[in-house]
Amino acid sequence: LRNRVVQPPLAGIANWAFRAQSRRFGAGLAVSEMVSSFGVVHDNDRTRGMLDTSHDLGPVSIQLFGAEPQVMADAARAAVDAGADLIDVNMGCPVKKVVKTGAGAALLRDPGMVERIVKAVRLAIPLPLTVKIRAGWSPGEPAAPEIARVIEESGADAVTVHGRFATEAYSKPADW
Repeated sequence: LRNRVVQPPLAGIANWAFRAQSRRFGAGLAVSEMVSSFGVVHDNDRTRGMLDTSHDLGPVSIQLFGAEPQVMADAARAAVDAGADLIDVNMGCPVKKVVKTGAGAALLRDPGMVERIVKAVRLAIPLPLTVKIRAGWSPGEPAAPEIARVIEESGADAVTVHGRFATEAYSKPADW
């Protein structure tokens, strides 16, 4: 990477044009918006379009979310085929429509599923693999250290911790 500045995976925002502007203003790595593994595997046109890296002039990470190891692995392979330089797995999104499927921050409550997903994706791709998590589900359930260990032992190359609990969504200042 040109530097350590990473443009975050902003759902509904981080399309190729936004990524280009991020690079223009100094980002060493640009990250796609959150992409549904089911949408990729079931060949949804809009979702497949989110994998398009043909306009990216620099390293790009594709962020995937889902709750089924094989589907996540298949989606990760599709992202690699589309030109991703790195795969990031989202295990931190607190949004209800994501969590109710068992994906995003819901995975913080299931270390066994975290392990299965990371191992499946690791086996499926030759690229760097990162995982985004939150501090835990709620202040009474801090999970980051335990989940980060599971992620590391399962083969990921890095973990990013969002400094809020899932139940806090985006309402409180992050605990840096």
